[in-house]
Amino acid sequence: MQTPTQSTPPYRAALVTGGTRGIGQAAVYAFARAGYRVAFCYKKSADLAEKIVAELQAEGKFVCAYACDVADEAAVEKMYGETKKTFGFVDTVVNNAGVAHRKLFCEESPESTEAVLAANLKSAIGVSRVYAPDMVRAGFGRIINLSSVFAKTGASMEVLYSAAKAGLAGLTKALARELAPSFVTVNAVAPGFIDTDMNRGLSASERAGFFKTVPMNRAGTPQEVAAAILFLASVEAGYITGQVLGVDGGM
Repeated sequence: MQTPTQSTPPYRAALVTGGTRGIGQAAVYAFARAGYRVAFCYKKSADLAEKIVAELQAEGKFVCAYACDVADEAAVEKMYGETKKTFGFVDTVVNNAGVAHRKLFCEESPESTEAVLAANLKSAIGVSRVYAPDMVRAGFGRIINLSSVFAKTGASMEVLYSAAKAGLAGLTKALARELAPSFVTVNAVAPGFIDTDMNRGLSASERAGFFKTVPMNRAGTPQEVAAAILFLASVEAGYITGQVLGVDGGM
């Protein structure tokens, strides 16, 4: 088998899954404003996706949105064909799509278990499997997974979510080893308490209790997480792979 030769593409193109809200949305803006061509996908938020595209295109950015349930690999294959036509080589994939899930473990069902694992873990496996071959052939690529501080600490009433995010950390480390000879890096970002829609439903007392575990005693912002993602996608981060970078205020 011929050994791939590392080469930087003439322009950078990134796909962000779950790109309409929170960290995903912040990543879309960060990549677009850094000069990347950006594709992002959403499951239901068509109006919000159109607004993001319109705003960034008004700034002269190359941005497109796709409706796609990334837990469905057939849908991912269809999106891949569409992004291939529009963007050519997508060299960076950010596996951000996922759902929060707060429920007592003993009340979980086989159906809820499958749903949480599909949204938070299976989706990243499927998207990576579809987009990675082009990276291997090109001898360049970046895969960045969104894990969580709960992958390290665990969380009561978020057992399945914690397990899925820990699975993402394992996927990151194993896939990094497999793709490293092709100059494709695979890393993860593990946010702590971030000020997103996912956490705004918590009560004031719940937020205060969580902040007691955070040395910086505040929530992070989606933009701070997006900055870490953008760095890991950079050419300068080419010797960093298999890492899980905590963006968690010191937790």
